[in-house]
Parts: sequence; structure tokens; C-alpha cells
Amino acid sequence: MATYEILIADDHPLFRSALHQAVTLGLGPDVRLVEVASIAELEARLTEKSDWDLVLLDLNMPGAYGFSGLVLLRGQYPQIPVVMVSAQEEADVVVRSKEFGASGFIPKSSAMEDIQKAVRTVLDGDVSWPPQAFEEINVSDEAKAARDGLASLTPQQFRVLTMVCEGLLNKQIAYELSVSEATIKAHMTAIFRKLGVGNRTQAVLALHSLDVEQIRMS
Repeated sequence: MATYEILIADDHPLFRSALHQAVTLGLGPDVRLVEVASIAELEARLTEKSDWDLVLLDLNMPGAYGFSGLVLLRGQYPQIPVVMVSAQEEADVVVRSKEFGASGFIPKSSAMEDIQKAVRTVLDGDVSWPPQAFEEINVSDEAKAARDGLASLTPQQFRVLTMVCEGLLNKQIAYELSVSEATIKAHMTAIFRKLGVGNRTQAVLALHSLDVEQIRMS
């Protein structure tokens, strides 16, 4: 039986491999690591098993709009600590990772020892933040409202909203998810209610408000 079970969510095979090596060397042979390359794969793993000890989550990966993956995880699986991993190390990104519920942040430029220390710290129940996490960065009320609304979506509603953002119509989404169009309409009604919006465009904007570039422009 593994001492720790950790999910590594990153779409870059080389960096996944580097993380895998760092964590294995840092924690020893008893750690079980599972790698995924998209938010869809991550959701599938979490559906199968929800008692992971840690998720190492890349900020930019397929199926994610900036911090949407983090918000989804914190909303649906609040018991699992999440550490953000990103090449974007600016203070606004790190501060928002903290604001949106992560337990730590690992810059991709980190030395192997620093990665190991951060992982060990969070597994021990603490948090691990680089110095820029404590800079004064204002997080807008709009971004906080979007975070709270998106955190309340079910995984299927989140999936539907992501597909709306990709420009798919209800009929196409129903086909992709193998459900009826009426089911998608019911999901959309629930999404509008939870996000406090009245149409698809506003719902898309809510999801995009968690995108890093949108946050920087606000």
C-alpha cells in the first residue's frame, strides 16, 4: 500500500516526467504517482477515486481556462490539497492561486530540492508559497463572484460550460456527452442560476474571467 497517492496534471510530458522524478526521489518508493494531461483526464481519475493525498496542477492545460481547473477542484473535492505548478511565476498569478484555494505554488523554474520541499510541506498539512504570494495584489469582486459561482457547478455542468466556451451548440454538446438536448438545456438553466447570469455570453465571460490574461487586464 502506497504511503502517498498523488495526481500530476500537466500537458507537457517532459515536465510531468521531471515532477515524477523529483517527487519519487523526495518521498521514496512508497509513493504512487498518476499522470494526466488534461482536465477531462483529471476529472475521470477523481471520479474513480476521490481520496488522493495531493494534486499537482498545471495552470495552463487542455480544458482549463486559467484558474478554472483549480476552482473546479476546490469546489468538488475540497478535501484534496492542490498545489499549482506553472511557468508563469508573476505575483498576480501566485496571489490568485492562493486566493482561489490552492495550498501552494511551485514555479516550473524551481530546483528539484525546492519541489520536493514544497510537496512534503503540503503533504504534512501546511502550505508552501514563494515570496511573491504575499505581495499586495487586488482580486476583483467580479473574479471572486465568478470563482464562487463556478465552484458550485457539478463536474458535468462545468464540462457543459467549457464546451459552450468552445462554441458548441446544445445539440452538439448533447451528442458529445451522449445525453438528450433537454438534459443540456436543464444544465444550462442551472449554470445560469449558479453564476447569476442570464445568457450564454455572460456565462462564457464568467469562465473567461478566471483566465490569467483576462485577470491581468482587469
